[in-house]
Amino acid sequence: MKNERRMSVAGIDVGAVSAKAVVLREDKIAGSAILPTGYDVAKVAKEVGGLALAQAQLQMDDLRYVVGTGYGRRAIPFANEVITEITCHARGATSVIPEARTIIDIGGQDSKAIRVDAKGNVVDFIMNDKCAAGTGRFLEVMSRALELSIEEFSSLSRMGPNPCKISSTCTVFAESEIVSLRAENKSREDIIAGLYRSIASRVGAMVKQIGCEDVVVFTGGVAKNKALLRALEEEIGHRILVPGEPQIMGALGAALIAARRNHCE
Repeated sequence: MKNERRMSVAGIDVGAVSAKAVVLREDKIAGSAILPTGYDVAKVAKEVGGLALAQAQLQMDDLRYVVGTGYGRRAIPFANEVITEITCHARGATSVIPEARTIIDIGGQDSKAIRVDAKGNVVDFIMNDKCAAGTGRFLEVMSRALELSIEEFSSLSRMGPNPCKISSTCTVFAESEIVSLRAENKSREDIIAGLYRSIASRVGAMVKQIGCEDVVVFTGGVAKNKALLRALEEEIGHRILVPGEPQIMGALGAALIAARRNHCE
């Protein structure tokens, strides 16, 4: 256990919608967890960290260093250090896919396009955190407007041969557009296909603004949506890679930075 104390570190990523934790032991993932963020950021940070520790068969006292990231990073009571999610997502994504040069991250409440160099250092980035359009929350609102689950939303979008034009960049107005399209008897499939094209256009513009370079990696919970993945690939004209668990990339990056800090002690 003494050696585990010396080598065990964690990264905690508290986002607007979900909290993620990764525990590293000897620089390898020993445990990870994801929970809804909820109202109490400090509480969920402890809970998600505890779940990851339990998976790793460790306790909080076994951690030598903890790095917090995400919008709620400053409310994590046991973090030794807090670091921006831009840096952590870049570190996490390039650790899994070293050749990554462009990273697209779409979370619950914001979207980011990040360009990195061969060492995984952030060269440039752009972030949309002022509007929910094009984020996980946006997809949830749109799926409810169409009376579908997120899973149904994703699968149905594959079958829309005539995508509807969704012009609004505001979640509220886009929802109103959907209501109007339904009144015009447009199919759910075509409406959803139009929504994905709209999101891909918005995110693609961010990617083009920072300069898209191969290899492109998609992180965040929304990266699990294969229909949007295809729409983004068509928009930017590049194949996009998705890590095995894209939602924990920020927490993984935070944990890797924690490991580096621990080794330097």
